[in-house]
Amino acid sequence: MTRKKKKNSLIGWIIALIVGIVSLLTGKSWTEWDTTQEVIQESNKQADTSLMEIPLSKGKQGQIIQRTGYTLSYDAKNKTPQWVAWELTKEETRGNQERTNEFQPDPDVMGTKVVTYDYSGSGYDRGHMAPAGDMKWSKKAMQESFYMSNICPQDHNLNTEDWNDLEMKSREWARRYGKVYIVCGPIYKGTRNEYIGDHRVKVPDAFFKVILINDTRKQAALGFYFENEAGERPLSEYLVSVDELEELTGLDFFSALPDEEEKRLEKEIIEKLP
Repeated sequence: MTRKKKKNSLIGWIIALIVGIVSLLTGKSWTEWDTTQEVIQESNKQADTSLMEIPLSKGKQGQIIQRTGYTLSYDAKNKTPQWVAWELTKEETRGNQERTNEFQPDPDVMGTKVVTYDYSGSGYDRGHMAPAGDMKWSKKAMQESFYMSNICPQDHNLNTEDWNDLEMKSREWARRYGKVYIVCGPIYKGTRNEYIGDHRVKVPDAFFKVILINDTRKQAALGFYFENEAGERPLSEYLVSVDELEELTGLDFFSALPDEEEKRLEKEIIEKLP
C-alpha cells in the first residue's frame, strides 16, 4: 500500500469513529448522517486534494466504507453501492497482481449482505464498479474489489464491451497524465422495477461514471451515462456534462476543486475524448 493510501485509510477510520460516536449518543443510524460527506469535505481541504474523488451527497447518504483501493457509499435499500470512488495513479496501473474472481459478501456491510448466488440465473453480470483491473497494485485491493458491495447487476454486453472500454481508457489516461479521479455507480430512475436473488438486489436503469484529469498538461471533467443495456458504441456517444450527472444522481463531484474551476469544468460537454 502506498503512503498516500495509508493516509486516506486513516482519515476514513477517523471519520467512521466520529460518526459512530455521535450515532451512539444521538440514537441515529449511520445512514441518517447526510453530514458525513461534509466531514469528508473538510478532510479534503485539510489534506489538499488527497480525497478529490469523494463526492458529496445532496440527499440521503448510505453507509460509508473505506477500502484499500476505493471508498464506497452502500445503499442498503437497493443492495448496491450508491457510488464508488477511487484515485488511480500511473504507478498503480503497472501492478501485476492476478485477478481472484472470488466474489464475497462484504463483512462490513450492516444488515443484509448480498452473496454471489443472488446473481445466479438472473441474466445479469456481477458488474464491478471499481474494476479489478485498477487494483492490480495490491493483493488486498484486488480481493476487496470482489466484495459484493462493489457490484451491480449489469447487462453482460455492457459489462464486457463499452463499460470495459471506459475502464481501459481510464487506465490509459492515468498513465498519460499521472493520475485520474473516478466516481461511478448505478442510476435508478423508477422505470425498471426488477429485483434479483433471495436478497432482492435492485437492477439499475443506468450507470454513471465521472473522471477528472487534473494535470498541468490537461484539465478535464468527463461525464459518461450508460443505459443498462447492450450498446457497442464509441465512448464519445456516452459523453454528458458532469452537471447533468449531478442532477441525475444528487451528488456533488470534485468539490475540492476551487469553485470557479469546478463550475467551468463540470458544465462543459466534451465532444472528443482526450
